[in-house]
Amino acid sequence: MTEQATGTTEQNDRASARLHDLTRLAHEQAGLSIGEVLCGLGHTSTAFTILFLALPALIPIPGPFGVVFGSALALVAAQIALGRRTIWLPAFLSRRRLSPAIVDLIVRYSAPILARIETVVRPGRLSVFTGGTMQWLLSFPIFLLAVAIVLPIPLGNYMPVFALVVISVALMARDGLLILAALFVSALAFVATAGLIQVAITGLNAIGS
Repeated sequence: MTEQATGTTEQNDRASARLHDLTRLAHEQAGLSIGEVLCGLGHTSTAFTILFLALPALIPIPGPFGVVFGSALALVAAQIALGRRTIWLPAFLSRRRLSPAIVDLIVRYSAPILARIETVVRPGRLSVFTGGTMQWLLSFPIFLLAVAIVLPIPLGNYMPVFALVVISVALMARDGLLILAALFVSALAFVATAGLIQVAITGLNAIGS
């Protein structure tokens, strides 16, 4: 009975399940602000903050979501680097409101991706890579990935957001092997972003000439 209850708790604490909870809450309250979403998230607050702020940049939603959420992610990364245990966002970001339709869209696109990542998660694996020191080290690639999201590069958000999703799920599950995989994906994202920037610069030079 105890094992069954523990398994149910772990299922409910998964990122994909918590996103579906957000959908229900958004419909009940006719929308959610970023501050409301990030309030009271328990031991996974920082990891879930990274996840929630990264996902909107992945979805084709009209508006400057890449700039808004990328800037918020950069602030989160800076606070992780400074050793803060709670995340603070300025009022203009924390009050940013998402309609139920946008929350639905975010969950519809991202929940299947999260569910697939969660199938390979093993909590406690290579725990040496899941402590506070590793979280501090991760703040630097998180910051660079956030900057990549802010940049107005066509198709430039996908790899950085995917890397951030893997990082956040790995931190929530305390899976060290998945964190190492996330670092590898982050490196690929940096290479892809640099390549897209080079292509954009080459295109602009061609137009100018």
